[in-house]
Amino acid sequence: MSVFKNEISQVDHDALVHIVVDAFRRIVFHYGAWFAEVAHQVGLDKALSVEGRVWDATLSNQIDRLGKTLGFETDNGVPAALKALPRETLLDLVEKLSVNWLANDGIWFQAVEKKFGMGDAKRCNDTCWTRFSPFEAHRIKALLKLPDDGGLPALKQALGLRLYAFINEQSIKEVDDHCFIFEMNNCRVQAARKRKGLPDYPCKSAGMVEYPYFASTIDPRIRTECIGCPPDAHPDEWFCAWKFCIDG
Repeated sequence: MSVFKNEISQVDHDALVHIVVDAFRRIVFHYGAWFAEVAHQVGLDKALSVEGRVWDATLSNQIDRLGKTLGFETDNGVPAALKALPRETLLDLVEKLSVNWLANDGIWFQAVEKKFGMGDAKRCNDTCWTRFSPFEAHRIKALLKLPDDGGLPALKQALGLRLYAFINEQSIKEVDDHCFIFEMNNCRVQAARKRKGLPDYPCKSAGMVEYPYFASTIDPRIRTECIGCPPDAHPDEWFCAWKFCIDG
């Protein structure tokens, strides 16, 4: 009879460190795989509702366990040291996490483009936005405790807490009581391409998913219209602009 031998007891220190990091990677992947399959089986709206309960349960569970092993205190499911950080550091941390999110998005895009071509990369990117945009809206809605029928005021608040909002420059122009225009005045991705002398990245197909899905998750009554988005021509003061309206 053969006996299974735990290979981890044989690895050196450096390899063990990489195993620890890879365990986090597997947790993140498994979490996402669960969400994707639940959304596939029961629909995105129901999956978002379930994910909220899962996150509340798993976060405190995992953080408390790590705290006991690594010797840090926890406070309501988050590291106490995080709460003790000054406001300026927390704001900087949010910005750095937002940059990491965007960089991660770009790395995925470039990897798929290099392997399969621009067409497949854009198709994957646009489809990802059908999941991420409503998820981000759902999370912001919960964080701000926005009502289901919050209308345009709720959407304005939510747009200010997107990860994009922490690294890009954006503004809102009032049209009337039932409409406003959102402008992306400086886009980190497009600005980088401009500095390199490259043309705008044609992101309209993604935007046509990203913005309507975000707005309708905040309030399903909100209608989204694209004023302009690359490859459309646009003025110097914005890269893309979107009009959000709701019937009175």
